[in-house]
Amino acid sequence: MTTPLRAPGGFPVVGIIGGGQLARMCAPPAVGLCVTLSVLAESEDAAAALVIPDAPVGAHDDLEAVRAFAKNCDVVTFDHEHVPAPVLQALVDDGVNLQPSPQALVFAQDKLAMRTRLQQIGVRCPAWAQVRTLAELADFGAQVGWPLILKTPRGGYDGKGVRVIESAQQAQDWIERAEHDAHVGGLLSQGLLAEEMVDFTRELAVLVARSPSGQAAAWPVVETVQTEGICTEVLAPAPDLDPDLAATLTEATLRIAGELGVTGVMAAEMFEVRGADGQPTYVVNELAMRPHNSGHWSIDGAVTSQFEQHLRAVLDLPLGDPSARAPWTVMGNVLGGTQPEHAQLYPTYKHLLARDPGLRMHLYGKQVRPGRKIGHVTVCGDDLAALRERAGHAAGYLQGTISE
Repeated sequence: MTTPLRAPGGFPVVGIIGGGQLARMCAPPAVGLCVTLSVLAESEDAAAALVIPDAPVGAHDDLEAVRAFAKNCDVVTFDHEHVPAPVLQALVDDGVNLQPSPQALVFAQDKLAMRTRLQQIGVRCPAWAQVRTLAELADFGAQVGWPLILKTPRGGYDGKGVRVIESAQQAQDWIERAEHDAHVGGLLSQGLLAEEMVDFTRELAVLVARSPSGQAAAWPVVETVQTEGICTEVLAPAPDLDPDLAATLTEATLRIAGELGVTGVMAAEMFEVRGADGQPTYVVNELAMRPHNSGHWSIDGAVTSQFEQHLRAVLDLPLGDPSARAPWTVMGNVLGGTQPEHAQLYPTYKHLLARDPGLRMHLYGKQVRPGRKIGHVTVCGDDLAALRERAGHAAGYLQGTISE
């Protein structure tokens, strides 16, 4: 592997393991910060490899490839949470500056570890249980009521590794796999995470950033809209959110980041629920320790984007201002269309640029597949309803569900 070319003046090299769209979107702010990026990409045509010159090809679970990549970087961070623990430990043993550390990252990699730690520090979560057998699952269902949410502790995202079940028998295949993995040290060796089905009002997300020296910053709380387990729209800030609840959510997320020793950007996905007193409150659903889909709005809608802030944080630079630039920002995810002609994005891209000059489009350079996230669109202004219509039209036109 080649050594990344450094900018004159002693500016650092940030290495990112994983060549996906999150790494790709770190490129523009890196230019502004005079930071050199190097990406360990899955392939030569990975999203980040198309825009970052230093992008050696290597798998995130290939120990020697990762070690060779990391030795040329001043700090190493992550495009995703799937780097195996033995690889992370080897980097620590090599003296690599990992941000976030493996001790923090485990709480985004392992949902059982996350639930246990959040419970220990007094953060509100759904009722949950670690289950290894059908009998344990049935007992938990009897306690909290059916249906339940069943999750694989590792490896799930965008609705994958999550199942709604009406009875323990509907999870027999997963339980059998967990019992097998317990003997061979497989992915489900610790069992499964069972959770109550939360009766929530809406889904919210809080993004914060924290540096190794302990400085922290938080963006406005946003509302996320899900379609079949995939986030399709983000509203920033969350409309009609009680100010006291917004403050509570932000404080809880900052406390989580501090207690877990997080560095860089962390997202807390939450459910807004009604408490026993009828007042709005929350439970934490998931954590992510990297720039997150719910924060893509910040590229155009905040003074400092989540991607610039992540680079600042992992380098222990002073953090930027996370304030919103406009009263409202709406982000719509662009999903791949179902027909072959939907793979030709450039003609539709040109049409939308002409139709809506205020629209901001961010396409990821990915091959188009039905339902795959291939980009996002953003609009900012003071009329929320109009912004939602504009963002929805643009995302639908790119996907092929809208033809005019």
